[in-house]
Amino acid sequence: MHPQLGLLRRLHRSAAALSMASKVLAGSPAALGFRMPAEWEPHDQCWIGWPDDEGIWRDDAAPAQKAFANVVNAISRFEPITVCTNSGQYKRVSDLMKHNSSVRVVEMSSGLVWLRDLGPTFVVREGQTGSMREIAGVDWQYNGYGGFNGLFDPIGQLNWRKKISLKLKKCFGRHERYEEDYIEDNLVARKVLELERIPRFETDFVLEGGSIHVDGEGTCITTEQCLCHGNRNPHLTKEEIESQLKTHLSVSKVIWLPKGLHGDDAISGHVDNICCFVRPGAVLLSWIDDESDPQYERSISAFNVLSSTTDAKGRKLEVIKIHVPGPLYMTNKEAGPLADLGVSGHERLAGSYVNFYIANGGIIAPAFGDKWDEEAYKVLMKSFPNHQVIFQSLIS
Repeated sequence: MHPQLGLLRRLHRSAAALSMASKVLAGSPAALGFRMPAEWEPHDQCWIGWPDDEGIWRDDAAPAQKAFANVVNAISRFEPITVCTNSGQYKRVSDLMKHNSSVRVVEMSSGLVWLRDLGPTFVVREGQTGSMREIAGVDWQYNGYGGFNGLFDPIGQLNWRKKISLKLKKCFGRHERYEEDYIEDNLVARKVLELERIPRFETDFVLEGGSIHVDGEGTCITTEQCLCHGNRNPHLTKEEIESQLKTHLSVSKVIWLPKGLHGDDAISGHVDNICCFVRPGAVLLSWIDDESDPQYERSISAFNVLSSTTDAKGRKLEVIKIHVPGPLYMTNKEAGPLADLGVSGHERLAGSYVNFYIANGGIIAPAFGDKWDEEAYKVLMKSFPNHQVIFQSLIS
């Protein structure tokens, strides 16, 4: 979990959605004719969280808040954006954004900011001739990214946030209510849908939005490292997990990459940091040429899968390589409160240019002040010729 742009949710609005109160739909998205749209399809707005958890962000989250504010302003150049913040930050964020008419600030109780992971997966259904398409949301189960090195698990043992809060209580007299936080995190998707009066599909399937990517034409890409990990849906086989994806996303082809990006193990290797569609039949792949780098084997394995398969339409995939930055390493200062838990400044960060946001007419991508920034910019420009590419610095 690093300050990438994998924290957003887009909203595909329709008149039909506005006319009905949020309710639970019977059946599945696929059975009712809904599908998950591609990220480049036109949408009404973007959702983003706001960092304030002192157990995650260093220096009272000030550097992170500066970076998030810049991202919000960049996205607002292309489309409206809703910022979700805890009650303690609501007035400050509202004042910060009051001069930007494209920004809406809402109070949302959650200790995390990654709306792509916590929020709903919006699905759409084409309307009758001449009518707008309908929208609904899939309300996945969230279990705290499944667990990391035994620090926590979804069954109730200490998780990393609770362990941090206990450390803060011991050192500073502060304590976070983990159990309440955990419940609040799992309610984010439902709250978003209720705020927009969008109907939802309930499911007991555990999934974060960053673990899937679709082309809007029946193909989904994911990683075995994440979705087949025993800390997400341990009672399901790979085939049963694939069936869940087909049912909830209305896809007919699932492409399984072995692993996510090196260093992304805290969230079990989300696909959105290593590979994504840029258009039907074409994907971007995080790449490195150095055979001694641990990322090399992961990139090669992913390339072999992608280059030897076809999508749901039978097309052979075009694989566009985009070199990863760095390698980048966390400093002791950046580790902040995590350093007290044994996270040192020598741990490698899962830096990637793939984890960008597609706005209506714009690409908001992370820049690292790295030698590979310029090349990545050119790759994105070529991949999205009809979009304005904005590189947003994540260095503070």
